[in-house]
Amino acid sequence: MHPIASMALKRLGLGLLTLLVVSVIIFSAVEMLPGDLAQEILGQAATPETVAAFRKELGLDKPPVERYFEWLGNAVQGDFGKSLASKREISDLMSTRLGNTLFLASFAAILSVPISIVLGLLAALYRNTWFDRMINVLTLSSISFPEFFVAYILILMLAVGYPFDMSWLLAIIGLWLLMEGWGSFRAGRKIGRIFPLIPAVVMLVGGALLANLITGTWHPQMQGVTSYPSISNIAPGAPFWERVERSFLPALTLTLVVTAYMMRMTRAAIINLLASPYVEMARLKGMSPWRVIVTHALPNALAPIINVIAISLAFLVTGVVVVEVVFVYPGVGQLMVDSVTKRDVTVVQACCLIFAATYILLNLLADILAIATNPRLLHPK
Repeated sequence: MHPIASMALKRLGLGLLTLLVVSVIIFSAVEMLPGDLAQEILGQAATPETVAAFRKELGLDKPPVERYFEWLGNAVQGDFGKSLASKREISDLMSTRLGNTLFLASFAAILSVPISIVLGLLAALYRNTWFDRMINVLTLSSISFPEFFVAYILILMLAVGYPFDMSWLLAIIGLWLLMEGWGSFRAGRKIGRIFPLIPAVVMLVGGALLANLITGTWHPQMQGVTSYPSISNIAPGAPFWERVERSFLPALTLTLVVTAYMMRMTRAAIINLLASPYVEMARLKGMSPWRVIVTHALPNALAPIINVIAISLAFLVTGVVVVEVVFVYPGVGQLMVDSVTKRDVTVVQACCLIFAATYILLNLLADILAIATNPRLLHPK
């Protein structure tokens, strides 16, 4: 058997064992909840006979171990039981919700992964310059704020009002003159005439936003200009571009949260390889800095970058609860929060198990891809 296939089977077995342990923890946590579940659902006015009949209907009269194996066996077959609140099949409840969550996570990944890699490469190329420091400050600031705070700021900026006025033009002119005076583009001219514009655009947009905040010229949305919806109420069967528009703000929130991790790992991995002998040889041959990084350093830095990207993607799927609640996005996270408020423990169990399985699967995929790009990891020292 191929070494990578053998490693994948071993990691798959370890992942299934981990998922089994997680399922025991989920079931035990629900079992340790205070109070009688049947009594809580029926209310204090229910008679003992009604409570006993309802406990039998839910299967609560059976021993916990028997109920666990029955629940796990049904879950493996895709049957999570029925919702205690709506009496609907949980698989039917989650089919559309899970699709919405995966759509949001995929949308955020399409935005965040290219942005992170490009910013990481540029930060490594312009390391110890104003652009490197600015990107590090901006990305660290984005992950320092909780997701709900970033979400509300984006709603204020892109849904409630538009910061487009004369101060944008003044900020662009002023910052352009400052950068020309300081010679900020000299390092960029070494790799061509296009790439220096990227740091400039980032600086200009940030300066324009800052100018609007300082001057207080924050206008409400303009007539004839459509703002992004602050509530992502996506109806089943909605057209693709309508889903994209309504999912943009939640996806942008997740992008700002996870970009810093991927960007900093890309930067660190590239910088660690810049002192390698083959990179020095490429420089001595007269290759441009950008070609040295993309052609020689990046392929050898893929293993740690893939790992952090996979972990970030797992967060995009499992960490959407707060973002979905803020934007009322009809995903699994919103369903789980609603089920907690209704004490619908069967739905909560199913949501937790799906989140755990997704996280374990993405970590398994990260290990396989990292070893496929760098087979030396099969033989650790």
